[in-house]
Amino acid sequence: MKEKFLKNIPFEEVLELKDLVDYAEGRVSSKTLVQRSDLSITLFAFDKGEGLSTHSAPGDAMVYVMEGSVKVSIGEDINVVLKEGQTAVMPANIPHALESIEKFKMLLIVVKPQKENKR
Repeated sequence: MKEKFLKNIPFEEVLELKDLVDYAEGRVSSKTLVQRSDLSITLFAFDKGEGLSTHSAPGDAMVYVMEGSVKVSIGEDINVVLKEGQTAVMPANIPHALESIEKFKMLLIVVKPQKENKR
């Protein structure tokens, strides 16, 4: 069997990403597809009123909204509303936050610096 680099997702099928993660009342649900030191890919489903408080990440974080809408704050001055089909990138080490306007689902891709191999 060949090595697989993605997990928690069927292979060799046509898929709707938004159908791979379910809403949970009063919660944020997630499904990790890739978790490495330099890359993470995660699906999220946020119930209305849920969000992620201000934080920063060591890599560039790209949010792609698959369903619903969300308010995204980046740094001190940028506040945008993303709707289904829209995306935004939050730069590495810049504080950001997410606040659901309604139930929404997103794909989050975080790309971090590769660690150098020490020999």
